Amino acid sequence: MTEKACFAAGCFWGVEETFRTTPGVLATQVGYCNGSTQKPSYEQVCRHGTGHAEAVELEFDPSKVSYDHLLDVFWNNHNPTTLNRQGPDVGDQYRSGIFYHSEAQKKSAEASKEKMNKEKFKGKIVTVIEPAQTFWRAEDYHQQYLKKRGLDNCHI
Repeated sequence: MTEKACFAAGCFWGVEETFRTTPGVLATQVGYCNGSTQKPSYEQVCRHGTGHAEAVELEFDPSKVSYDHLLDVFWNNHNPTTLNRQGPDVGDQYRSGIFYHSEAQKKSAEASKEKMNKEKFKGKIVTVIEPAQTFWRAEDYHQQYLKKRGLDNCHI
């Protein structure tokens, strides 16, 4: 049996590549989640009127990779202390977020955030933890963007 997970950590191209190459992750897709517009386009999301985050939805095999390990990958591959920003990318679509699919994921995400806030980020984490809403798949040209361009060694 497989499970889904959804993470936002800035521009979804690098986030997808990081998770796509994580052992136990079976599939990834980039898209938009937790906003108010039905079937948003990239242009709509970039205009900041939809409330969506650029995110990666992944399917994983929990017998090969734990959700807790995926959380570690998430925390260690972006800056969760910058509000609506990752590197040069600025805007609410680049917010740091964990969008959970079950109560077990919610509890793990909250415990993980608390631990990282104490041990690594000294209370500065701004990452949201919210129930996953409808995930809208991004346009095809965004899917595995870095891999298609031979840049698949670039990660978040």
